[in-house]
Amino acid sequence: MSENADLIDGKIGDTKNFVDQEKINIIKPGDPDVECQSNLNRGEGVEPITHLYKRRWFMVCLFSSYSLCNAFQWIQYGIISNIFMKFYSVDAFTIDWMSMIYMLTYIPFIFPITWLLDKKGLRVIALVATAMNCVGTWIKVASVRPDLFGVTMLGQFACALAQVFILGMPSRIASVWFGSEEVSTACSIGVFGNQLGIAIGFLVPPILVPNVEDMDELAHHISVMFYMTAGVATLLFILVALTFQERPDIPPTQAQVVARSIPPDQYSYMDSILRLLRNRPFVLLILTYGLNVGCFYAVGTLLNRMIIEHYPGEEVNAGRIGLTIVIAGMVGSLICGIWLDRTKTYKQTTLAIYLMSLVGMLVYAFTLDLGHLWVVFITGGALGFFMTGYLPLGFEFAVELTYPESEGTSSGLLNCSAQVFGIIFTISQGKVIDTFGTLAGNIFLCIFLFIGSIMTGFIKSDLRRQKANQSAKEGVAAPASLEQDGEVVASQYPYSPDH
Repeated sequence: MSENADLIDGKIGDTKNFVDQEKINIIKPGDPDVECQSNLNRGEGVEPITHLYKRRWFMVCLFSSYSLCNAFQWIQYGIISNIFMKFYSVDAFTIDWMSMIYMLTYIPFIFPITWLLDKKGLRVIALVATAMNCVGTWIKVASVRPDLFGVTMLGQFACALAQVFILGMPSRIASVWFGSEEVSTACSIGVFGNQLGIAIGFLVPPILVPNVEDMDELAHHISVMFYMTAGVATLLFILVALTFQERPDIPPTQAQVVARSIPPDQYSYMDSILRLLRNRPFVLLILTYGLNVGCFYAVGTLLNRMIIEHYPGEEVNAGRIGLTIVIAGMVGSLICGIWLDRTKTYKQTTLAIYLMSLVGMLVYAFTLDLGHLWVVFITGGALGFFMTGYLPLGFEFAVELTYPESEGTSSGLLNCSAQVFGIIFTISQGKVIDTFGTLAGNIFLCIFLFIGSIMTGFIKSDLRRQKANQSAKEGVAAPASLEQDGEVVASQYPYSPDH
Protein backbone atom coordinates (compact mmCIF):
# COMPACT_ATOMS: atom_id res chain seq x y z
CA MET A 1 0.00 0.00 0.00
CA SER A 2 2.83 2.41 0.85
CA GLU A 3 4.57 1.60 -2.46
CA ASN A 4 1.46 2.66 -4.34
CA ALA A 5 1.21 5.89 -2.35
CA ASP A 6 4.85 6.64 -3.20
CA LEU A 7 3.99 6.04 -6.86
CA ILE A 8 1.19 8.63 -6.67
CA ASP A 9 3.47 11.14 -4.93
CA GLY A 10 6.17 10.63 -7.53
CA LYS A 11 3.76 11.10 -10.41
CA ILE A 12 2.40 14.35 -9.04
CA GLY A 13 5.86 15.69 -8.29
CA ASP A 14 7.49 14.85 -11.61
CA THR A 15 5.63 16.24 -14.62
CA LYS A 16 8.37 15.37 -17.10
CA ASN A 17 8.27 11.66 -16.29
CA PHE A 18 4.47 11.66 -16.52
CA VAL A 19 4.49 13.31 -19.93
CA ASP A 20 7.21 11.00 -21.25
CA GLN A 21 5.44 7.89 -20.01
CA GLU A 22 2.10 8.85 -21.51
CA LYS A 23 3.74 10.00 -24.80
CA ILE A 24 1.76 13.25 -24.74
CA ASN A 25 2.64 16.15 -26.98
CA ILE A 26 2.12 19.30 -24.98
CA ILE A 27 -0.26 21.61 -26.81
CA LYS A 28 1.07 25.09 -27.46
CA PRO A 29 -0.77 28.20 -26.29
CA GLY A 30 -3.25 29.36 -28.87
CA ASP A 31 -4.25 25.90 -30.07
CA PRO A 32 -7.85 26.37 -31.28
CA ASP A 33 -9.03 23.19 -29.56
CA VAL A 34 -7.75 24.17 -26.13
CA GLU A 35 -9.55 26.49 -23.73
CA CYS A 36 -7.03 26.63 -20.93
CA GLN A 37 -3.78 25.13 -19.76
CA SER A 38 -1.93 25.01 -16.47
CA ASN A 39 1.80 24.76 -15.86
CA LEU A 40 2.16 26.48 -12.54
CA ASN A 41 5.51 26.57 -10.83
CA ARG A 42 5.19 25.49 -7.24
CA GLY A 43 7.73 25.71 -4.50
CA GLU A 44 7.80 21.92 -4.36
CA GLY A 45 7.95 21.34 -8.13
CA VAL A 46 5.88 21.78 -11.28
CA GLU A 47 2.17 20.99 -11.22
CA PRO A 48 1.19 18.39 -13.84
CA ILE A 49 -0.17 19.93 -17.00
CA THR A 50 -3.93 19.83 -17.56
CA HIS A 51 -5.99 20.98 -20.52
CA LEU A 52 -9.66 21.48 -21.34
CA TYR A 53 -10.55 20.67 -24.95
CA LYS A 54 -13.46 22.30 -26.75
CA ARG A 55 -14.16 18.83 -28.15
CA ARG A 56 -15.45 17.78 -24.72
CA TRP A 57 -18.79 19.44 -25.47
CA PHE A 58 -19.18 17.46 -28.69
CA MET A 59 -18.39 14.24 -26.82
CA VAL A 60 -21.01 14.73 -24.13
CA CYS A 61 -23.61 15.88 -26.69
CA LEU A 62 -22.94 12.83 -28.88
CA PHE A 63 -23.40 10.61 -25.85
CA SER A 64 -26.61 12.43 -24.96
CA SER A 65 -27.90 11.85 -28.49
CA TYR A 66 -27.55 8.07 -28.50
CA SER A 67 -28.80 7.97 -24.90
CA LEU A 68 -31.87 9.88 -26.14
CA CYS A 69 -32.52 7.36 -28.92
CA ASN A 70 -32.35 4.46 -26.49
CA ALA A 71 -34.47 6.10 -23.76
CA PHE A 72 -37.20 6.94 -26.28
CA GLN A 73 -37.80 3.24 -26.78
CA TRP A 74 -38.20 2.51 -23.06
CA ILE A 75 -41.64 4.14 -22.95
CA GLN A 76 -42.81 3.95 -26.58
CA TYR A 77 -44.99 0.90 -25.84
CA GLY A 78 -46.23 1.87 -22.40
CA ILE A 79 -47.50 5.34 -23.27
CA ILE A 80 -49.92 3.80 -25.84
CA SER A 81 -50.36 0.52 -24.00
CA ASN A 82 -54.06 0.20 -24.92
CA ILE A 83 -53.18 0.41 -28.63
CA PHE A 84 -50.44 -2.22 -28.46
CA MET A 85 -52.69 -4.45 -26.34
CA LYS A 86 -55.23 -4.37 -29.17
CA PHE A 87 -52.66 -4.86 -31.96
CA TYR A 88 -50.82 -7.81 -30.42
CA SER A 89 -53.83 -9.19 -28.48
CA VAL A 90 -52.03 -9.19 -25.12
CA ASP A 91 -53.00 -7.89 -21.66
CA ALA A 92 -51.87 -4.73 -19.89
CA PHE A 93 -49.35 -6.52 -17.66
CA THR A 94 -47.61 -7.95 -20.73
CA ILE A 95 -47.23 -4.47 -22.23
CA ASP A 96 -45.92 -3.22 -18.87
CA TRP A 97 -43.09 -5.71 -19.30
CA MET A 98 -42.03 -3.90 -22.48
CA SER A 99 -40.89 -1.14 -20.12
CA MET A 100 -39.85 -3.34 -17.22
CA ILE A 101 -37.55 -5.40 -19.45
CA TYR A 102 -35.27 -2.34 -19.46
CA MET A 103 -35.09 -2.61 -15.68
CA LEU A 104 -34.82 -6.39 -15.51
CA THR A 105 -32.05 -6.62 -18.11
CA TYR A 106 -29.94 -4.08 -16.28
CA ILE A 107 -29.64 -6.06 -13.05
CA PRO A 108 -27.64 -9.15 -14.19
CA PHE A 109 -25.64 -7.40 -16.90
CA ILE A 110 -24.44 -4.25 -15.11
CA PHE A 111 -21.54 -5.92 -13.30
CA PRO A 112 -19.85 -7.57 -16.32
CA ILE A 113 -20.42 -4.44 -18.39
CA THR A 114 -18.93 -2.20 -15.69
CA TRP A 115 -15.91 -4.51 -15.61
CA LEU A 116 -15.68 -4.19 -19.40
CA LEU A 117 -15.86 -0.39 -19.11
CA ASP A 118 -12.94 -0.38 -16.67
CA LYS A 119 -10.89 -2.71 -18.87
CA LYS A 120 -11.68 -1.44 -22.38
CA GLY A 121 -12.70 2.16 -21.87
CA LEU A 122 -15.33 4.55 -23.14
CA ARG A 123 -15.04 4.04 -26.89
CA VAL A 124 -15.64 0.28 -26.84
CA ILE A 125 -18.65 0.72 -24.56
CA ALA A 126 -20.08 3.47 -26.80
CA LEU A 127 -19.67 1.33 -29.92
CA VAL A 128 -21.35 -1.70 -28.37
CA ALA A 129 -24.20 0.44 -26.97
CA THR A 130 -25.02 2.08 -30.30
CA ALA A 131 -24.63 -1.20 -32.23
CA MET A 132 -27.02 -3.07 -29.90
CA ASN A 133 -29.51 -0.20 -30.02
CA CYS A 134 -29.35 -0.16 -33.82
CA VAL A 135 -29.91 -3.93 -34.05
CA GLY A 136 -32.89 -3.72 -31.69
CA THR A 137 -34.60 -1.03 -33.74
CA TRP A 138 -34.32 -3.03 -36.96
CA ILE A 139 -35.68 -6.16 -35.26
CA LYS A 140 -38.74 -4.11 -34.28
CA VAL A 141 -39.18 -3.04 -37.90
CA ALA A 142 -39.60 -6.72 -38.77
CA SER A 143 -42.14 -7.29 -35.97
CA VAL A 144 -45.11 -5.27 -37.24
CA ARG A 145 -47.62 -8.12 -37.43
CA PRO A 146 -50.20 -9.09 -34.81
CA ASP A 147 -48.70 -12.60 -34.50
CA LEU A 148 -45.08 -11.38 -33.98
CA PHE A 149 -45.20 -10.08 -30.42
CA GLY A 150 -42.25 -12.32 -29.54
CA VAL A 151 -40.15 -10.62 -32.23
CA THR A 152 -40.95 -7.13 -30.97
CA MET A 153 -40.08 -8.30 -27.46
CA LEU A 154 -36.71 -9.53 -28.79
CA GLY A 155 -36.06 -6.12 -30.33
CA GLN A 156 -36.95 -4.43 -27.05
CA PHE A 157 -34.58 -6.77 -25.21
CA ALA A 158 -31.71 -5.76 -27.54
CA CYS A 159 -32.44 -2.09 -26.81
CA ALA A 160 -32.67 -2.86 -23.09
CA LEU A 161 -29.25 -4.51 -23.25
CA ALA A 162 -27.86 -1.42 -25.00
CA GLN A 163 -29.20 0.68 -22.11
CA VAL A 164 -26.90 -1.17 -19.70
CA PHE A 165 -23.94 0.26 -21.65
CA ILE A 166 -25.41 3.78 -21.41
CA LEU A 167 -26.96 4.57 -18.01
CA GLY A 168 -23.77 4.71 -15.95
CA MET A 169 -21.75 6.76 -18.45
CA PRO A 170 -22.58 10.43 -17.67
CA SER A 171 -20.39 10.69 -14.57
CA ARG A 172 -17.53 8.84 -16.29
CA ILE A 173 -17.57 11.09 -19.35
CA ALA A 174 -17.78 14.15 -17.10
CA SER A 175 -14.74 13.06 -15.08
CA VAL A 176 -12.63 12.05 -18.09
CA TRP A 177 -13.30 15.15 -20.22
CA PHE A 178 -14.30 18.06 -17.95
CA GLY A 179 -12.67 20.33 -15.39
CA SER A 180 -13.44 20.18 -11.70
CA GLU A 181 -15.66 23.30 -11.89
CA GLU A 182 -17.94 21.87 -14.60
CA VAL A 183 -18.24 18.12 -13.93
CA SER A 184 -21.70 18.42 -12.38
CA THR A 185 -22.97 20.48 -15.31
CA ALA A 186 -21.46 17.98 -17.76
CA CYS A 187 -23.05 15.07 -15.90
CA SER A 188 -26.40 16.90 -16.06
CA ILE A 189 -26.04 17.27 -19.83
CA GLY A 190 -25.31 13.54 -20.07
CA VAL A 191 -28.45 12.73 -18.09
CA PHE A 192 -30.31 15.39 -20.11
CA GLY A 193 -30.20 13.17 -23.22
CA ASN A 194 -31.82 10.28 -21.41
CA GLN A 195 -34.55 12.52 -20.05
CA LEU A 196 -35.19 14.14 -23.43
CA GLY A 197 -35.51 10.67 -24.97
CA ILE A 198 -38.13 9.73 -22.40
CA ALA A 199 -39.91 13.03 -23.06
CA ILE A 200 -40.04 12.33 -26.80
CA GLY A 201 -41.15 8.78 -25.97
CA PHE A 202 -44.13 10.25 -24.14
CA LEU A 203 -44.97 12.76 -26.87
CA VAL A 204 -44.35 11.13 -30.26
CA PRO A 205 -45.93 7.61 -30.13
CA PRO A 206 -49.47 8.87 -29.39
CA ILE A 207 -49.12 11.24 -32.37
CA LEU A 208 -47.60 8.72 -34.81
CA VAL A 209 -49.83 5.81 -33.75
CA PRO A 210 -53.45 6.95 -33.40
CA ASN A 211 -56.04 4.60 -31.91
CA VAL A 212 -57.69 3.41 -35.14
CA GLU A 213 -59.77 0.25 -35.57
CA ASP A 214 -58.42 -0.92 -38.93
CA MET A 215 -55.51 -3.28 -38.17
CA ASP A 216 -53.73 -2.71 -41.49
CA GLU A 217 -53.78 1.03 -40.98
CA LEU A 218 -52.59 0.57 -37.40
CA ALA A 219 -49.73 -1.66 -38.62
CA HIS A 220 -48.72 1.08 -41.06
CA HIS A 221 -48.58 3.71 -38.29
CA ILE A 222 -46.52 1.44 -36.03
CA SER A 223 -44.18 0.65 -38.93
CA VAL A 224 -43.58 4.36 -39.58
CA MET A 225 -42.58 4.87 -35.93
CA PHE A 226 -40.22 1.89 -35.96
CA TYR A 227 -38.57 2.91 -39.26
CA MET A 228 -37.95 6.44 -37.98
CA THR A 229 -36.34 5.10 -34.82
CA ALA A 230 -34.17 2.66 -36.79
CA GLY A 231 -32.95 5.43 -39.11
CA VAL A 232 -31.88 7.64 -36.20
CA ALA A 233 -30.20 4.72 -34.39
CA THR A 234 -28.24 3.79 -37.52
CA LEU A 235 -27.03 7.36 -38.05
CA LEU A 236 -25.87 7.61 -34.42
CA PHE A 237 -23.98 4.32 -34.66
CA ILE A 238 -22.09 5.63 -37.70
CA LEU A 239 -21.31 8.91 -35.92
CA VAL A 240 -19.98 7.13 -32.84
CA ALA A 241 -17.85 4.79 -34.97
CA LEU A 242 -16.30 7.73 -36.83
CA THR A 243 -15.92 10.40 -34.13
CA PHE A 244 -16.16 9.08 -30.55
CA GLN A 245 -12.80 9.52 -28.79
CA GLU A 246 -11.56 7.42 -25.88
CA ARG A 247 -10.19 10.30 -23.80
CA PRO A 248 -8.36 13.62 -24.21
CA ASP A 249 -4.61 13.46 -24.81
CA ILE A 250 -3.97 15.53 -21.71
CA PRO A 251 -6.16 15.07 -18.60
CA PRO A 252 -8.54 17.87 -17.54
CA THR A 253 -7.93 17.75 -13.76
CA GLN A 254 -5.27 16.84 -11.22
CA ALA A 255 -7.45 13.93 -10.09
CA GLN A 256 -7.28 12.54 -13.63
CA VAL A 257 -3.50 13.05 -13.72
CA VAL A 258 -3.21 10.81 -10.67
CA ALA A 259 -5.71 8.29 -12.08
CA ARG A 260 -3.70 7.80 -15.26
CA SER A 261 -0.50 7.24 -13.34
CA ILE A 262 -1.68 4.06 -11.60
CA PRO A 263 -0.55 0.83 -13.32
CA PRO A 264 -3.41 -1.39 -14.58
CA ASP A 265 -2.20 -4.44 -12.65
CA GLN A 266 -3.15 -2.69 -9.39
CA TYR A 267 -6.85 -2.63 -10.29
CA SER A 268 -9.21 -5.28 -8.91
CA TYR A 269 -12.86 -4.94 -9.86
CA MET A 270 -14.09 -7.18 -7.04
CA ASP A 271 -12.01 -5.31 -4.47
CA SER A 272 -13.55 -2.08 -5.74
CA ILE A 273 -17.08 -3.48 -5.34
CA LEU A 274 -16.31 -4.66 -1.81
CA ARG A 275 -14.86 -1.29 -0.81
CA LEU A 276 -17.96 0.46 -2.13
CA LEU A 277 -20.26 -1.85 -0.20
CA ARG A 278 -18.28 -1.10 2.99
CA ASN A 279 -18.78 2.64 2.39
CA ARG A 280 -21.78 3.33 4.65
CA PRO A 281 -22.78 6.73 3.22
CA PHE A 282 -22.69 5.28 -0.30
CA VAL A 283 -24.81 2.27 0.69
CA LEU A 284 -27.44 4.66 2.06
CA LEU A 285 -27.28 6.61 -1.20
CA ILE A 286 -27.77 3.38 -3.18
CA LEU A 287 -31.00 2.71 -1.30
CA THR A 288 -32.36 6.27 -1.41
CA TYR A 289 -31.51 6.69 -5.10
CA GLY A 290 -33.25 3.41 -5.89
CA LEU A 291 -36.38 4.44 -4.01
CA ASN A 292 -36.65 7.82 -5.77
CA VAL A 293 -35.82 6.72 -9.32
CA GLY A 294 -37.83 3.51 -8.90
CA CYS A 295 -40.90 5.66 -8.16
CA PHE A 296 -40.22 7.67 -11.33
CA TYR A 297 -40.01 4.48 -13.40
CA ALA A 298 -43.32 3.26 -11.99
CA VAL A 299 -45.08 6.58 -12.67
CA GLY A 300 -43.72 6.68 -16.22
CA THR A 301 -44.68 3.10 -17.01
CA LEU A 302 -48.21 3.34 -15.60
CA LEU A 303 -48.97 6.94 -16.62
CA ASN A 304 -51.19 5.96 -19.56
CA ARG A 305 -53.27 3.65 -17.38
CA MET A 306 -53.71 6.31 -14.69
CA ILE A 307 -54.70 9.07 -17.11
CA ILE A 308 -57.04 6.91 -19.22
CA GLU A 309 -58.87 5.74 -16.07
CA HIS A 310 -59.87 9.30 -15.17
CA TYR A 311 -59.83 10.87 -18.65
CA PRO A 312 -60.96 8.25 -21.23
CA GLY A 313 -59.77 8.75 -24.81
CA GLU A 314 -56.98 11.15 -23.79
CA GLU A 315 -54.01 9.06 -25.00
CA VAL A 316 -52.40 12.08 -26.67
CA ASN A 317 -52.76 14.21 -23.54
CA ALA A 318 -51.36 11.36 -21.45
CA GLY A 319 -48.26 11.58 -23.62
CA ARG A 320 -48.16 15.34 -23.24
CA ILE A 321 -48.38 15.05 -19.47
CA GLY A 322 -45.46 12.61 -19.56
CA LEU A 323 -43.61 15.11 -21.75
CA THR A 324 -44.31 17.86 -19.22
CA ILE A 325 -42.99 15.70 -16.37
CA VAL A 326 -39.72 15.00 -18.15
CA ILE A 327 -39.16 18.46 -19.65
CA ALA A 328 -39.59 19.98 -16.20
CA GLY A 329 -37.14 17.38 -14.91
CA MET A 330 -34.60 18.33 -17.57
CA VAL A 331 -34.77 21.93 -16.43
CA GLY A 332 -34.39 20.76 -12.84
CA SER A 333 -31.37 18.62 -13.77
CA LEU A 334 -29.54 21.47 -15.47
CA ILE A 335 -30.30 23.90 -12.64
CA CYS A 336 -29.11 21.38 -10.05
CA GLY A 337 -25.92 20.67 -12.02
CA ILE A 338 -25.03 24.36 -12.28
CA TRP A 339 -25.92 24.87 -8.62
CA LEU A 340 -23.65 22.00 -7.52
CA ASP A 341 -20.70 23.28 -9.58
CA ARG A 342 -21.02 26.66 -7.88
CA THR A 343 -21.82 25.65 -4.31
CA LYS A 344 -20.64 22.02 -3.85
CA THR A 345 -23.58 21.56 -1.42
CA TYR A 346 -24.24 17.96 -2.42
CA LYS A 347 -25.90 16.72 0.78
CA GLN A 348 -28.11 19.76 1.31
CA THR A 349 -29.26 19.93 -2.31
CA THR A 350 -29.95 16.19 -2.50
CA LEU A 351 -32.06 16.26 0.66
CA ALA A 352 -34.00 19.36 -0.45
CA ILE A 353 -34.80 17.86 -3.86
CA TYR A 354 -35.84 14.56 -2.24
CA LEU A 355 -38.26 16.29 0.12
CA MET A 356 -39.75 18.30 -2.73
CA SER A 357 -40.19 15.08 -4.76
CA LEU A 358 -42.28 13.73 -1.88
CA VAL A 359 -44.37 16.91 -1.76
CA GLY A 360 -44.81 16.84 -5.54
CA MET A 361 -45.95 13.22 -5.47
CA LEU A 362 -48.51 13.94 -2.75
CA VAL A 363 -49.96 16.89 -4.66
CA TYR A 364 -50.09 14.84 -7.88
CA ALA A 365 -51.80 11.94 -6.10
CA PHE A 366 -54.58 14.04 -4.58
CA THR A 367 -55.31 16.16 -7.67
CA LEU A 368 -55.26 13.49 -10.39
CA ASP A 369 -59.00 12.73 -10.16
CA LEU A 370 -60.29 16.33 -9.97
CA GLY A 371 -61.47 16.18 -13.58
CA HIS A 372 -59.28 19.02 -14.86
CA LEU A 373 -56.42 18.03 -17.17
CA TRP A 374 -54.72 21.40 -16.80
CA VAL A 375 -54.28 20.67 -13.09
CA VAL A 376 -52.58 17.37 -13.92
CA PHE A 377 -50.21 19.18 -16.29
CA ILE A 378 -49.18 21.58 -13.52
CA THR A 379 -48.80 18.98 -10.77
CA GLY A 380 -47.03 16.58 -13.15
CA GLY A 381 -44.58 19.30 -14.13
CA ALA A 382 -43.83 20.10 -10.49
CA LEU A 383 -43.33 16.41 -9.73
CA GLY A 384 -41.00 15.99 -12.71
CA PHE A 385 -38.92 19.06 -11.88
CA PHE A 386 -37.84 17.55 -8.58
CA MET A 387 -38.09 13.79 -9.12
CA THR A 388 -36.32 13.73 -12.49
CA GLY A 389 -34.02 16.55 -11.45
CA TYR A 390 -32.70 14.21 -8.75
CA LEU A 391 -31.00 11.90 -11.30
CA PRO A 392 -27.71 13.80 -11.86
CA LEU A 393 -27.58 14.73 -8.18
CA GLY A 394 -27.37 11.06 -7.27
CA PHE A 395 -24.61 10.37 -9.80
CA GLU A 396 -22.43 13.27 -8.73
CA PHE A 397 -22.97 12.75 -4.99
CA ALA A 398 -21.95 9.11 -5.49
CA VAL A 399 -18.71 10.10 -7.24
CA GLU A 400 -17.88 12.46 -4.37
CA LEU A 401 -18.60 9.83 -1.71
CA THR A 402 -16.65 7.06 -3.45
CA TYR A 403 -13.58 8.80 -4.91
CA PRO A 404 -11.14 7.37 -5.89
CA GLU A 405 -13.25 4.42 -7.03
CA SER A 406 -14.43 4.06 -10.62
CA GLU A 407 -17.34 6.29 -11.60
CA GLY A 408 -18.73 3.51 -13.77
CA THR A 409 -18.87 1.13 -10.81
CA SER A 410 -20.58 3.57 -8.43
CA SER A 411 -23.07 4.68 -11.10
CA GLY A 412 -23.75 1.05 -11.99
CA LEU A 413 -24.67 0.20 -8.41
CA LEU A 414 -26.99 3.23 -8.20
CA ASN A 415 -28.76 2.26 -11.41
CA CYS A 416 -28.99 -1.39 -10.37
CA SER A 417 -30.82 -0.30 -7.23
CA ALA A 418 -33.13 1.90 -9.33
CA GLN A 419 -34.00 -0.99 -11.67
CA VAL A 420 -34.75 -3.35 -8.77
CA PHE A 421 -37.04 -0.84 -7.06
CA GLY A 422 -38.50 0.16 -10.44
CA ILE A 423 -39.66 -3.41 -11.12
CA ILE A 424 -41.02 -3.84 -7.60
CA PHE A 425 -42.86 -0.50 -7.62
CA THR A 426 -44.25 -0.91 -11.15
CA ILE A 427 -45.70 -4.36 -10.46
CA SER A 428 -46.92 -3.44 -6.97
CA GLN A 429 -48.43 -0.09 -7.93
CA GLY A 430 -50.12 -1.70 -10.93
CA LYS A 431 -51.75 -4.28 -8.66
CA VAL A 432 -52.77 -1.61 -6.13
CA ILE A 433 -54.30 0.52 -8.90
CA ASP A 434 -56.24 -2.48 -10.26
CA THR A 435 -57.59 -3.29 -6.79
CA PHE A 436 -57.96 0.05 -4.97
CA GLY A 437 -57.61 2.77 -7.62
CA THR A 438 -55.00 5.34 -8.66
CA LEU A 439 -55.04 7.34 -5.41
CA ALA A 440 -54.03 4.31 -3.36
CA GLY A 441 -51.37 3.42 -5.93
CA ASN A 442 -49.80 6.88 -5.75
CA ILE A 443 -49.95 7.00 -1.94
CA PHE A 444 -48.10 3.67 -2.01
CA LEU A 445 -45.20 5.45 -3.76
CA CYS A 446 -45.39 8.43 -1.37
CA ILE A 447 -44.70 6.13 1.58
CA PHE A 448 -41.40 5.01 0.07
CA LEU A 449 -40.40 8.54 -0.90
CA PHE A 450 -40.94 9.52 2.74
CA ILE A 451 -38.70 6.66 3.89
CA GLY A 452 -36.06 7.72 1.34
CA SER A 453 -36.16 11.31 2.57
CA ILE A 454 -35.43 10.20 6.14
CA MET A 455 -32.56 7.94 5.01
CA THR A 456 -31.05 10.77 2.94
CA GLY A 457 -30.79 12.86 6.11
CA PHE A 458 -28.43 10.22 7.57
CA ILE A 459 -25.95 10.28 4.66
CA LYS A 460 -22.59 11.68 5.79
CA SER A 461 -21.27 14.30 3.35
CA ASP A 462 -17.66 13.25 2.66
CA LEU A 463 -16.67 15.07 -0.55
CA ARG A 464 -13.49 13.13 -1.38
CA ARG A 465 -13.07 14.25 -4.99
CA GLN A 466 -13.27 17.91 -4.00
CA LYS A 467 -10.65 17.34 -1.30
CA ALA A 468 -8.37 15.60 -3.79
CA ASN A 469 -8.56 18.40 -6.37
CA GLN A 470 -8.05 21.06 -3.72
CA SER A 471 -5.05 19.28 -2.22
CA ALA A 472 -3.51 18.72 -5.65
CA LYS A 473 -3.75 22.45 -6.37
CA GLU A 474 -1.94 23.09 -3.09
CA GLY A 475 0.87 20.74 -4.11
CA VAL A 476 -0.19 17.88 -1.82
CA ALA A 477 -0.73 14.28 -2.95
CA ALA A 478 -4.18 14.15 -1.40
CA PRO A 479 -5.30 10.77 -2.73
CA ALA A 480 -2.66 9.02 -0.67
CA SER A 481 -4.31 10.32 2.48
CA LEU A 482 -7.92 9.52 1.63
CA GLU A 483 -9.38 7.03 4.06
CA GLN A 484 -12.49 4.89 4.20
CA ASP A 485 -13.51 3.77 7.70
CA GLY A 486 -9.92 4.16 8.85
CA GLU A 487 -8.42 2.31 5.87
CA VAL A 488 -6.29 4.12 3.31
CA VAL A 489 -7.83 3.41 -0.08
CA ALA A 490 -5.99 5.70 -2.49
CA SER A 491 -3.17 3.24 -3.02
CA GLN A 492 -5.84 0.87 -4.28
CA TYR A 493 -7.08 3.42 -6.81
CA PRO A 494 -8.90 1.44 -9.50
CA TYR A 495 -7.12 2.03 -12.74
CA SER A 496 -8.91 2.44 -15.99
CA PRO A 497 -7.59 4.03 -19.16
CA ASP A 498 -10.13 6.82 -18.94
CA HIS A 499 -11.09 7.02 -15.29
